[in-house]
Amino acid sequence: MLIQVAAPTRAKLDAYSSLQAEALKLSEEINAKYAEFGCPPIRLVIRHHNPFQVFELFRAADICVVSSLHDGMNLVAKEFVASRDDEAGVLVLSSFAGASCELPEAVIVNPYDAHGMARAYDAALRMPLAEQAERIHIMRDQISQRNVYRWAAQMLLDAAWLRRREGILTASRK
Repeated sequence: MLIQVAAPTRAKLDAYSSLQAEALKLSEEINAKYAEFGCPPIRLVIRHHNPFQVFELFRAADICVVSSLHDGMNLVAKEFVASRDDEAGVLVLSSFAGASCELPEAVIVNPYDAHGMARAYDAALRMPLAEQAERIHIMRDQISQRNVYRWAAQMLLDAAWLRRREGILTASRK
């Protein structure tokens, strides 16, 4: 069964609400065609979840797919990895999410490539537990090292470097 969890954060925007309506219609069509013994193959859950519920969903997932078409860091990917202290599960991550630079052990995908996405899902579903554990372990180490404190410190160092550089350039123009 596929459980698609979607937070309705942008439902007031026409593009998002029409995409949500399309997803609902498509999942209903697939469920009507492929349901067996009253069990639908897709469960689309569109609602807000509290942090404990999100943690439980991450822990229950065999695969977490973050298929952003354009994104910043994307904390969902890192939250999934952080939740997997059992060192199981596979992260399928869009190359357009900033986290893909820090988490190359994820299965990196181009979400515009439908066939590539299908191959990634297949690889993720077939990935041996030992390989899952190795990948998750490396990613957990990465996110524990590259946390918000290190990020903030790097931002301050970069700002100081830019300020010094600007001072040197200003002095050289005089």
